[in-house]
Amino acid sequence: MKQFKGRVIVPGTCSAEALVSRGGFNTLASYQMALMFGDKQVKCGDQNNPDIYKKPMLDKALCLPMTIGSTTGGMILYAACSMGKQPACMLFSEPIDSLAASGAILGDVWTEAKMPVVDSLGEEFLDYVRTGMLVVVKEDGVVEVA
Repeated sequence: MKQFKGRVIVPGTCSAEALVSRGGFNTLASYQMALMFGDKQVKCGDQNNPDIYKKPMLDKALCLPMTIGSTTGGMILYAACSMGKQPACMLFSEPIDSLAASGAILGDVWTEAKMPVVDSLGEEFLDYVRTGMLVVVKEDGVVEVA
C-alpha cells in the first residue's frame, strides 16, 4: 500500500475501485451520453480517451491528471451529482481547474451526492495507481492505494 497526500477540494471519505485516465478528462464528452440516455453504469463516452472509453464510471475512484474541454464541465459534474451518477471520488494528480472545482463543490452543497475530491496528488500518484486497484480516501486528503 502506498500513500499520497493532496489538497482537499470536497471533503469526505470513500473506498472504491480505481478507474485511471492518464490523459485529460473531458467531462462533457465522458458524461453526455450517460446523462442523456439513462445509462445505469455511466459508461465513459469519450472516444478520445482510450484509457476509460466505454468503462463504467459510477462508484469508481476516478483518477486523472486534469479535466479538459468545454466550459460546461462544472455543470456536467453538478448534473451527474444531482442524478446520482457521479464517481465515488475524483482524484487529480495536478491542481484542479476552477470549472471542475465549482461543479464538484455545487454537487456537494446542493445535492445529496457524496463525492470527495482531492487534487495535487502528484505525478507519482498517476504513475503508481492502476485501474482495478483499491483506493481509500481519508478526510485529510490522504489517499491510500493498494
